[in-house]
Amino acid sequence: MDDVITDIPPPSRFLLEDLNNFSPRDPVLPTPFLDLSAADAKQTLSPSILIIAMSSSCIHILQHLSPKTPLGTLVLPDALSGENKSCDIYALNSSDKLIMLVLVQFPISPERTHAVAKLLIRDKINPQKVLILDSIQSRNFRGKLLHDEVTTFKLETSLERKNADAGDCLLKRVNYFPSGSVVDGLSAALLTLCELKKIRGSLFLSWPEFGIPVISTIKFILEKDVLNGVEFTIDGDHEEYLKLSRRKQSRCSDLYA
Repeated sequence: MDDVITDIPPPSRFLLEDLNNFSPRDPVLPTPFLDLSAADAKQTLSPSILIIAMSSSCIHILQHLSPKTPLGTLVLPDALSGENKSCDIYALNSSDKLIMLVLVQFPISPERTHAVAKLLIRDKINPQKVLILDSIQSRNFRGKLLHDEVTTFKLETSLERKNADAGDCLLKRVNYFPSGSVVDGLSAALLTLCELKKIRGSLFLSWPEFGIPVISTIKFILEKDVLNGVEFTIDGDHEEYLKLSRRKQSRCSDLYA
């Protein structure tokens, strides 16, 4: 008697191309692009630090950081709605060096992560250092995360870690991300590109995503480590941020009720 489990199955009567004809093709995503001011579009920008914020807390802090000057936007065309989503790009005003801020206010689909990463680090922007600010995703974390306890970790490229061993690194007060935990999405694509291009790259991860305690922790690290010696102020108005935090927490409570 034939073993249905181990025997080689008979060849399909259809070719792979024929099978694909029965399912609709995925719509082609329009290519994202940078829309910089006329003066900046003609040259390659070489910031001393490129800070890319993706978590809600980090975006809120950079939105209220001053003085800063708009440089342009990262445009994400939406094929379904026909509208463009724009992520703001700023320059932090500093007399001796250019510090760029990118606020990624919208989620980036997995199919777009590498295209967006190459826009921010390869074509028109050539940074000396890159700092990526994101939040820890509980599904990717190997360990216990408490909603009322602030936790921060970091990942670095090999070049940044080499400089850290010599006492020169962006995130001096942050421990390394524990083994067994993973990072995906745009953060992973950006850090990978930094490694390939031999750029000093650091990924800062914080938990929880919302809350005044995590805001205070991020501000402290930015002031003491990342932007030490740079004159800037951070507006203390958190009312809009707290409203967003309450809505987010309410949706999570309804989901798991």
